[in-house]
Amino acid sequence: MVNCKELAKQLRLKALEMAFKSGRNGSHLGGGLSAIEIFATLYGCIMHYDANNPEDENRDRLIVSKGHCVLAYYPALKLAGYISQEDLDSFETDGSHFHGHALRNLKNGIEFSGGSLSMGMSFAVGEALACKKKGLKNRIFVIVGDGECDEGLIWEAAMAASNFKLYNLTVIVDCNKFQYDGPTKEIMDNSPLIEKFNAFGFDSYEVDGHNCDQLRQALNRVGNRPICVIADTIKGKGVSFMENQREWHHHTLTEEQYKQAVKEVMNNG
Repeated sequence: MVNCKELAKQLRLKALEMAFKSGRNGSHLGGGLSAIEIFATLYGCIMHYDANNPEDENRDRLIVSKGHCVLAYYPALKLAGYISQEDLDSFETDGSHFHGHALRNLKNGIEFSGGSLSMGMSFAVGEALACKKKGLKNRIFVIVGDGECDEGLIWEAAMAASNFKLYNLTVIVDCNKFQYDGPTKEIMDNSPLIEKFNAFGFDSYEVDGHNCDQLRQALNRVGNRPICVIADTIKGKGVSFMENQREWHHHTLTEEQYKQAVKEVMNNG
């Protein structure tokens, strides 16, 4: 079995490298680093996919509705075999296909164009419904943010998922407790999310979003209803001066900060 904890460390280091190389353009560091273990567990332990056959209709599908986490997403796609180091090196450069929000390209393993928050949830419901009607046995995963759950479209889609009994759908909430304008409790306190998703007809579970074992156990669950996994995370996880700091939602890294961040990640575990 893949060591998802070690995989997460590799992804975190690659995310920092991408952020540093993006220079003055900056990148979404906070929400990328909070989602690292989620991506490591999905690609390392959970999803069934074949990078050599990216349009196989039987593939599991990951819809990244929380579009500003490409620092976790692109390195995961690289390690899964969908994209190259050259692609990663082109991040946020002129003419690149790899921007601060992912663009749908099945050959690159990207199922959905992120950026407009909450729309990925509806897209995932449509994918799950279509796959269910075709009798496919695959699973549809969608990652949303806790701040994103302010959007009404999240709950319309959740209601539809329950109505159509989409047992093949798993929603993962990267619950890092921050959004662009500040702490979610101050902007729009939507907690406890687990009770809300349960009320909408989901089987919901809350886990430590930086514990790959807990994530794996929760994401392996299937039943007769859609699943929601509330992943309790830390914005900017792994770098002391970024953790729980709103300004690192999108920021630039100096060389000194980059070296400190790498040192902290390397020394952690």
